[in-house]
Amino acid sequence: MAFPCKLTFNKIERIWHLLPLLIIIIIITVSDGAEAENEKIVTNLGAIVNLNSRMGKEQKTAMDIAAENFSNLSKTHSLIIHFRHSDRDPFTAASAAEELIKKKKVKVLIGMETWQEAVQVADVGNRAQVPVISFAAPTITPPLIQRKWPFLIRVASDGGAQIKCIADIVSLYSWKRVIAIYEDDGYGGNAGMLAFLFEALQHVGSKIEHHLVLPRVSSMSNFNWGELEEMLKLPSFQSRVFIVLQSSLPTVTNLFRVAKKMGLVGRDSAWIITESITSLLDPQVNHDMEGTLGIKTYYANNTSSYAKFYKVFKDMYPEKDNSEPGIYALRAYDLTRIVTQAIRMTGNSTTNLQVVLNTVLSNYMGLSGKMRLKGGEVLYSPIFRIINVVEGNRYKELDFWRPEIGFSESLAQQTSINRRDDVGTVVWPGNLSQRAPKGWAMPTADKPMIIGVPNSSFPAFVNVSSDGKNVDGFCIELFKTVVNCLNYPLPVEFRYVNCPYDDLVELVHNKTFDAGVGDITIIAERVDKVEFTQPYTESSLSIIAPEKAEQLEWMFMKPFTGKMWAATGGILVYTILIIWFLERLANPEFSGPLMNQIGTATWFAFTSLFFSHREKIYNNLTRVVVVMWLFVVLILTSSYTANLSSMLTIQRLKPNVTDIEMLIRTNSTVGSNRDSFVVNYLKNIVGFNQENIIKTDKESNFIEEFESKRISAALLELPYAKVFMNKYCKGYTATTLPFYRFGGLAFIFQKDSPIARDFTKVILELLEQGKMMSLEDTWLTPKSECRNNATSNGPESLNVKNFMGLYVIFGVTSTICLLLSFVILLKKHEDAYPGNASGENVWNRIVRIAKFLYNRQIPSRAPSFADVPELSTSSELECVTTSAT
Repeated sequence: MAFPCKLTFNKIERIWHLLPLLIIIIIITVSDGAEAENEKIVTNLGAIVNLNSRMGKEQKTAMDIAAENFSNLSKTHSLIIHFRHSDRDPFTAASAAEELIKKKKVKVLIGMETWQEAVQVADVGNRAQVPVISFAAPTITPPLIQRKWPFLIRVASDGGAQIKCIADIVSLYSWKRVIAIYEDDGYGGNAGMLAFLFEALQHVGSKIEHHLVLPRVSSMSNFNWGELEEMLKLPSFQSRVFIVLQSSLPTVTNLFRVAKKMGLVGRDSAWIITESITSLLDPQVNHDMEGTLGIKTYYANNTSSYAKFYKVFKDMYPEKDNSEPGIYALRAYDLTRIVTQAIRMTGNSTTNLQVVLNTVLSNYMGLSGKMRLKGGEVLYSPIFRIINVVEGNRYKELDFWRPEIGFSESLAQQTSINRRDDVGTVVWPGNLSQRAPKGWAMPTADKPMIIGVPNSSFPAFVNVSSDGKNVDGFCIELFKTVVNCLNYPLPVEFRYVNCPYDDLVELVHNKTFDAGVGDITIIAERVDKVEFTQPYTESSLSIIAPEKAEQLEWMFMKPFTGKMWAATGGILVYTILIIWFLERLANPEFSGPLMNQIGTATWFAFTSLFFSHREKIYNNLTRVVVVMWLFVVLILTSSYTANLSSMLTIQRLKPNVTDIEMLIRTNSTVGSNRDSFVVNYLKNIVGFNQENIIKTDKESNFIEEFESKRISAALLELPYAKVFMNKYCKGYTATTLPFYRFGGLAFIFQKDSPIARDFTKVILELLEQGKMMSLEDTWLTPKSECRNNATSNGPESLNVKNFMGLYVIFGVTSTICLLLSFVILLKKHEDAYPGNASGENVWNRIVRIAKFLYNRQIPSRAPSFADVPELSTSSELECVTTSAT
């Protein structure tokens, strides 16, 4: 039994001696396995971002997610990203790029938040022949950019499309002036965006009133923010639409803080920021930016790939603010995946990585959208989403914007037919939500609108008290009526200014006054200086002259013109001849010598004018002619009586002056308002001599000038002529000259003022509702007995054209009857002389027929309409007459 136990012990002892060898074998095996795993190809990627900004933090997180996914899934490759902080400084970025290429042997450089950084890093990449993918691009692409930087790939939002979107917002809310703001980058790179904005605003009828260049962040370590307050003091600029094109987060944060302190972020102001600033907004509460509109690129967040990415991003993002990643993070993720895909495609081959990147980027669909590489730039179909900062730095999303469609509530809209008139429900600065801000320095109770008021020569329009403190009149009352109709308060202060109207226009132009209220005429040379409202009354040149009563001796001739009298006389003579010819032998009353026959026919025609003829008619054709003649007489006498009655009822006043050319030709002296533009207009345009124009200060002075015979006429605008004639309709006449027309009377405001547009709308409403006429009747033409005499004309004389149809019908009917009578008589002649026609020459035949027509015998019976023989005395019919009513 001892032997087996001894044997077992020996075996255990031998195994114990072999244990170190076994451990060595296991270690070698594990070591070989680890070495085999470490044989993955490691690719180094350099990332140069601003790690202090929200954008940079999101980009770093997104790239880490992409690199980790790639390394975990790939059995042969591994990606290591080396991050460097640029602090938005181009030289720091270039230095970091050189260090990454030389020491870390990176294959691709990615990042660069600004174009200045991208340019410097692209130069480093060119020298080392390393692809550079930039998140920034110039607003205006240089033509030789791809030749200069062949290894540079630009991936950024379309800056031109953003500027166009901003211009559309400005146009949508009818803002005519804006103030552009951007941070000085030290290289003038943002000047390109300013030029682009200037051009885009021009296309929508707006302009940049002023631009502010903020100092760089790096130069503000000892910056006095009181200097920024001085920069934001805009005493001479009225626009309150601010467009921040480019800025770092510290600068833009302090900009809004100072602007709000100065009252520039309040009611009726508007602030718009670009996507580069929207992406920088921190989640911390900051009420200074509330009401701001921003732009961000739209991306689909309802896909499974996005949901998967967002879940990981939410866990890895250091801020933990539950906010969604921005477009820059998605692009960083997509570009990192593109780099990993290019690495996988190259493998261990010597294929140029730049070529593979270009191939992948030529058609790639990622979380940020569909990418398409062209000319070294990755192009996206620009779809922007308008955002509105509402709580702190949080925002709500509003409408979409696309270049070909404009603003739309959803992406389902594919046409621009039903374009929206706003960008959605916006809460503007100052918690304004009922209406859009005016974008203008609106007056307040502490700082009311200063209105310049001239002293008109006609107090009915503007009447200023002797101390210059109280003003009234039609223009003042109309202005107050319009103010009461506005949907916002408008505190105003009237200030009397004793100067010509052109000087008042200049005072509004140079912003001494906010507006001018009075009888100010719209003329071409003033339009470029101020903003006119819709004219509230028309205007043209009128002549006022003393009346001269028209001579009444020949008034009875006035109802008809001379040509009308001549035409009526001609018809009468023609009727006399036809009646004489038709009744000469058939009617005993037309017997006797030729003169007696003509006299009887004339007497018959004349007495028929008064329906008092008593002669009998024997010929049926004559009856037709007489019936038509009596119808003509009825129309003529009725028209004559009506027109003569009208002429006698209306007072006939004849001006001494007929037209303006006569005044110039006769070198006459005329009067006009001293402060009106009409004085220069008469001299420079119409052609009057300066010494022939007498300037008057008051309405009553015109009467004195007329009575003293110093002036032959007064040349006034039509509104003044109406007022003058309403007071002095007895003894004066007014004639409007339609060829000398002006733009009308209106109010004036500073150029591009939105208040002028609001006034225009209200004035149009007053005109459409008839309320303007009521104001005019109250202030301008209060005397009803003179209201219709200002420029009225009496009834005109009737002319031939008024009765042309009647005369033609009568003439044709009478001529037909005459020709029919000729035909019947010629037939009777042929029956009476059947054999005398042969062998007779033409002249003798004509003489014989004429003698027959003159010497024919009286027939024994009345003719019918079939053969129209002559009537017998037994069938005489007496013509029925009708008295005129």
